[in-house]
Amino acid sequence: MKRTMLFRMLGAFAVAGALALSAAPASAATGASYTCTGGDVPSGTYTNLTIAGPCAVSAGAQITVLGNVTVGAGAVFDAQSAPATITIARNVTGAPGSLVGLGCQPPSLTGNSAHECAADPSGHSTITVGGNITVNGAQAVLLNGISVRGNVTLTGGGSEIPWSIKNNRIDGNVTISGQRTEWLGLMFSTIGGNATLTDIVLSDPHPGAPGVYIVRNTVARNLTCTGLAPGVSGGFVPGSVNVVGRNATGQCAALV
Repeated sequence: MKRTMLFRMLGAFAVAGALALSAAPASAATGASYTCTGGDVPSGTYTNLTIAGPCAVSAGAQITVLGNVTVGAGAVFDAQSAPATITIARNVTGAPGSLVGLGCQPPSLTGNSAHECAADPSGHSTITVGGNITVNGAQAVLLNGISVRGNVTLTGGGSEIPWSIKNNRIDGNVTISGQRTEWLGLMFSTIGGNATLTDIVLSDPHPGAPGVYIVRNTVARNLTCTGLAPGVSGGFVPGSVNVVGRNATGQCAALV
């Protein structure tokens, strides 16, 4: 399928880009801020991390950010192709045209259709964000198997790259709105607040494509879906519904 090929292409970029572009040392000085303009972000502890080009992480990387991670306009942070341990104390932000990819894991770990690490299909990431993830106008956002103590807010953007929000623990709210993209799924995640999806239009060319996938999430408060085209889907497995603590409304009313 086209989306599988796109994932493989993204993984290949991470490997090739790291080999071709990385000029950084294997580890970095503790406590300094770091700006990556291309290649791998080296293991280390940083005050803040700025992504200003096509950047990835290598398998087994150990990265601690005491402050924020900022992915600039048009930049790529590919931490979803290789298993790594990344701890971010505060927030992750993404600017227009960016790609923000965090986390990967095998189906044997999650028990569902997980997002595998291209560099090591049997490996898995351990990624924690202590604050919020806020991305505006991105090419794509891929959050797979990560923990977020705050909110996830994704506004606008889109491309041929599938948006995968899968197998996460998010303590706050999830708000996804305004995307014009090929495919988007919110799946297998535990959300401590509300999940709100609005004004999302997909262009998946596969025959009979049902629209936005909202599959087997546990939402502590409300699940609200409006303006999702061509529609919504609870997945291919009968009974694969969402568990909602309060109310499910709009197009998601039947997906609980």
